[in-house]
Amino acid sequence: MSPFQTLNLPNGQTLGNRIAKAAMEENLADRQQAPSDALLRLYQAWAEGEAGLLLTGNVMIDRRAMTGPGGVVLEDERHLERFRQWATVGRAGGAQFWVQLNHPGRQTMANLGQQALAPSAVALDLGGFSKMFAEPKPMSESDINEVIQRFASSAALAEKAGFTGVQIHAAHGYLLSQFLSPLTNRRTDQWGGSLANRARLLLNVVSAVRNAVSPHFCVSVKLNSADFQRGGFDADDARQVIQWLNEQPIDLLELSGGSYEAPAMQGEARDGRTLAREAYFLEMAGELASVARMPVMVTGGIRRLAIVEQVLDSGIAMAGIGTAMAVEPHLVKHWREGKNTHPQLPPILWKRKPLAALATMAVVKFQLHRMSRGHQPRPQVSALWALIRDQVYIAKRTRQYKQAMNT
Repeated sequence: MSPFQTLNLPNGQTLGNRIAKAAMEENLADRQQAPSDALLRLYQAWAEGEAGLLLTGNVMIDRRAMTGPGGVVLEDERHLERFRQWATVGRAGGAQFWVQLNHPGRQTMANLGQQALAPSAVALDLGGFSKMFAEPKPMSESDINEVIQRFASSAALAEKAGFTGVQIHAAHGYLLSQFLSPLTNRRTDQWGGSLANRARLLLNVVSAVRNAVSPHFCVSVKLNSADFQRGGFDADDARQVIQWLNEQPIDLLELSGGSYEAPAMQGEARDGRTLAREAYFLEMAGELASVARMPVMVTGGIRRLAIVEQVLDSGIAMAGIGTAMAVEPHLVKHWREGKNTHPQLPPILWKRKPLAALATMAVVKFQLHRMSRGHQPRPQVSALWALIRDQVYIAKRTRQYKQAMNT
């Protein structure tokens, strides 16, 4: 199948082609956690790149619960005009532009000074890096109900701002993913135990979001095909959750994998499995797509047009591309013009896996921040230099965040 064919979604909306700019965390909010001029410049570059769908990086539903100190927050109308400007920029090239809504749960950095909430008091296990993350507190019933309402409220605000859809992030070890996994969800109430109970929060969030927006507004879900940790959320669990999601009016299901503890989204498993060098989750996603009634998108390591075609020929409706578009924002445009480009970053083969994962994210963020200043990406940057720069930047943004939260 040609990647340049349109895709008709269940709610009647159409995507101009089968390639999406997948979500990547930008950490480019202004001091009020609103979209900054730098963030708008970054999305202008992607809007000109001719992908059919642009997904934002994490947009947080609660400023007390951040994946990073420079994250964007959409919890009320105080910065709605800035979001309108962001939506206008992202849609300028004809792409659909969706907001990825998220709550970090236990994947909250300790130095932000906020109480991390999670299904259970199970802290992150990252060896010597574990102390970087806050000790999680089990959520009360009112905490859970507030999270459901916040997802719905943020979705309604995204529609009001002019975005064309939202993606509910239930992958990569964030809060909704934590509820799905028996490793992190040890509750004995209606929110834990059986898979039906562990999936209850995700299904309630999807239902609340769908009820908060209009029928033509797109609602999607990002789900792990597996956590890639022994005893965690696996492909059989994913298959059952997809069957439950089939009963909800969802317009696109993105399949990925991993968490901070097992960063499979970077090509690293923690359960002994070897992932493909490109399109990491294609084999599992192909099996899972067979039970999905909604279109399915696969993200993870894709950088070549031939692999996109392989993904689509396998029965997957869409290919999501992240890192390659951090290196070449006009990738889809180049492919349409017949250029056989396949941008990639040099692999980081450090022995300490958590440090290598941090460096990988830092190198990607280095490219995003260059584009946000109007410069070209520089994929050959030293990983160590990028990591040092990123840590300095995070420290500065952390101070700003804490000052803002204390005023």
